Amino acid sequence: MKVKVFNAQGKLVGPIDATKIVKSDAEWKAQLTAEQFKIARNKGTEAPFCGTLLDNKTEGVYSCICCGLPLFASSGKFDSGTGWPSFFAPVAEENVITHEDRAWGMVRTEILCARCDCHLGHVFPDGPRPTGLRFCVNSDSLAFTAQPELAKLADPAAIG
Repeated sequence: MKVKVFNAQGKLVGPIDATKIVKSDAEWKAQLTAEQFKIARNKGTEAPFCGTLLDNKTEGVYSCICCGLPLFASSGKFDSGTGWPSFFAPVAEENVITHEDRAWGMVRTEILCARCDCHLGHVFPDGPRPTGLRFCVNSDSLAFTAQPELAKLADPAAIG
């Protein structure tokens, strides 16, 4: 698979070749909090208006809580009024994949991290311009890195 990652200068580069990250439930449980595991690995949903990143207005990047892949930028975030962090586009189309979700008696489009299949939330066709999409994401599926710290997200595959 190909994804975009940050280099040592804090710049998004790629696409680069990446290996799918696969871990056992025990390995994920050792890495994540119980709530993060429930949401990110078991396709849960946090309560609306409770997520720690909902009201974050700081410039930066939202990455996968499981593998650190950059997923969304603050420049793509908007207040959807739904109670979850919402974005009109991922930081790189390669980094987010979709899957049909028929749970709960409805058909939705689930969004997942392309590198580790972390459950992020769902995408809906009711977002703002320029895409018209609303990527509705659980805070517990994300880690935030402020703009001045983006070099800390440097991926080993992009260094050198």
